Amino acid sequence: MVISFRPLSRRSPPAVARWVALLAATALAAATASARHHHAKAHEGAAGEFDYYLLSLSWAPTYCLTHADDGDECSSKGYGFVLHGLWPQYAGGGYPEQCPTDQALSAEAAAKGQTLYPSPRLMSHEWQAHGTCSGLSALEYFRTADRATASVRIPPAFDAPRADATLTAAQITALFRKANPALPETALTLACSRANLSEIRICLSRDLVPQDCGRGVHTSCPDVPLQIPASR
Repeated sequence: MVISFRPLSRRSPPAVARWVALLAATALAAATASARHHHAKAHEGAAGEFDYYLLSLSWAPTYCLTHADDGDECSSKGYGFVLHGLWPQYAGGGYPEQCPTDQALSAEAAAKGQTLYPSPRLMSHEWQAHGTCSGLSALEYFRTADRATASVRIPPAFDAPRADATLTAAQITALFRKANPALPETALTLACSRANLSEIRICLSRDLVPQDCGRGVHTSCPDVPLQIPASR
């Protein structure tokens, strides 16, 4: 497998037209499937009642390209993969969200969370939407998210590349599996924003051991070469 990180090549006008048409069709299908998943799968749950975690790491350059006016997440340059969230999941499909809890986001917890997430707003959202369902205090939840993130080895090819690249979903998956040989075959999925790599998602047990993902967790990227914007 030959993989090169280089500026994306120009295409002739007819090729561009065919490329745009293909991306439009695949992106629409992926967006529809993703919308069905995210709108149908959230459930009211009780804190601590879940089966496993889904760790989501965002490719920051893609986020910044699609959210150019977001000063918090994109004020710092050079990010590669950053923590998006650690989400409790049900093995049979779906996930709990915004669980009732008496655990508050303390100043100590917020200080820890701000070292992990690219913005205070995202940190607060992740605690309210997902951390409250973990059954942990906010501080212990952020410490768990930190350990989960540290357990994933990022392939060298994604170590803040300075040039844009194109890779297929299969190639990206192969790189992560090579760097993390303990990952089960169905423990890793990808998410995309159109044909741009957006996130990698890894399923972990409650003890943060890689495991197979539950029902409904799957790769949502189109079956085309994916663009991977460089870290700027």
